[in-house]
Amino acid sequence: MKATGELTHMAEPQNDSRPVAVIGAGPSGLASLKSLTDLGISCVAYESHSGVGGIWDIGNARSSVYQNTHTITSREVTGYADLPMDRGLPAYPRHDQVLGYLRQYAERFDLLKLIRFNSDVTGVERLTDGWRVTTGDGEEHEHSALIIANGHNWHPYLPAFSGKFDGELLHSRDYTDAAALTGKRVLVVGAGNSGCDIAVEAAGVADHVAISMRRGYHFFPKFIFGKPADQVSESSQHLRLPPPVARAAYRTMLKLSIGSPEQFGLPKPDHEPLESPPIVNSLLPYYCAHGRVKVRKAPVRFDGKFVEFSDGTSEEYDTIILATGFRIHIPFVGEEHLDWVKERPDFYLLAFSPRYDDLFIAGMTDGTGGHFPTVELQSRVIAGYLAARRRDPEAARRFDDLKRSRSVDITGGINFLDSRRNLTQFELTTYLRILRDHLAVLGGQDTTYARRPSLLQQAAGFLQGGRK
Repeated sequence: MKATGELTHMAEPQNDSRPVAVIGAGPSGLASLKSLTDLGISCVAYESHSGVGGIWDIGNARSSVYQNTHTITSREVTGYADLPMDRGLPAYPRHDQVLGYLRQYAERFDLLKLIRFNSDVTGVERLTDGWRVTTGDGEEHEHSALIIANGHNWHPYLPAFSGKFDGELLHSRDYTDAAALTGKRVLVVGAGNSGCDIAVEAAGVADHVAISMRRGYHFFPKFIFGKPADQVSESSQHLRLPPPVARAAYRTMLKLSIGSPEQFGLPKPDHEPLESPPIVNSLLPYYCAHGRVKVRKAPVRFDGKFVEFSDGTSEEYDTIILATGFRIHIPFVGEEHLDWVKERPDFYLLAFSPRYDDLFIAGMTDGTGGHFPTVELQSRVIAGYLAARRRDPEAARRFDDLKRSRSVDITGGINFLDSRRNLTQFELTTYLRILRDHLAVLGGQDTTYARRPSLLQQAAGFLQGGRK
């Protein structure tokens, strides 16, 4: 295989006894191991921590969860298709319950024996064919392929501000709970899901709380008509409404369930629903309306404990929490191998290297639905491709033709905002359909997401006396 230029394949099936390397044993790494072993592909995972779970293990030094972190997708939407979450769990599980679920998944499918714990990957070297992985203890191992599954929500993005802040300044990754904010004046910079959650928590104990927002956002409730909102949304997406009709339906749904952001003193959104990741939080508008959280413009300068905002106003704070998101960070692979564009690797379907046919990223995704089942299907396509390279070169060639054409559109007609938060966005139904189409090219089939009955099916089952 060539290191650069067009991909080449052997005319005959390839036989390579070296295992596939998976970097990380969080949700994406576990799904990758399961998909590979399902197809009889030898593999091993390198995990820097002492256990599975990635960021969902609050004891992991790289974890970005805090004590009160819950999923923003519901239990039914969050779980893998191969192991639905226990219905005894809350509708929106807490971080430790998600970690318990991931441990259960690893044990159920006998994945623990494939993971080298406390093995921090410090370097990856390109070989003529394959990859050499070096770990922190100096060990080196050769692999036939490399799947990067180290996650993308753990390395903080820290914007630069002029001046110096004399109070406490921390990123949301370092926030644990609101107790330390008792009696303080707090500014949360950033209105993503974490920023809004932290502002709401702080409002219960702090003397004064403000949240800085560069633009207005649409706020989504966690429940609509007594059902988790993402299940209602998922069912509506399957109706395949024309984009203008779908947008109008979302606007109406949000207005009826929460109201307009401007009613609560929040800025008016400059985009349509879903053009930016949804803010699943109905409490922030409530607290803003009650004056418990004050909305401020973007900060531009620090001066001691004072913060100057873009509208020329200033205010004094004791603590600033930067809920400014994360950078995609893959420090162990040279940039020359990753085809970076706009701060992310420009991989086909967010997963397949355009340069190498043995390099992949699993889980570099932020769609309008659950992450676990999405990366589960994505990893099945990766495993199917690796299997085809070894056993069905013609199917692998067909896949490569699709990859070279780069003709797929995973946006589903949504005009996502050109912002850091949207680097890895896609429309869920469209992306899953495209993944299934590619899996079919490789000779595989998938039922991910198909296990859940629609709300119409649930209603029909209820009327018939069943409970689905």
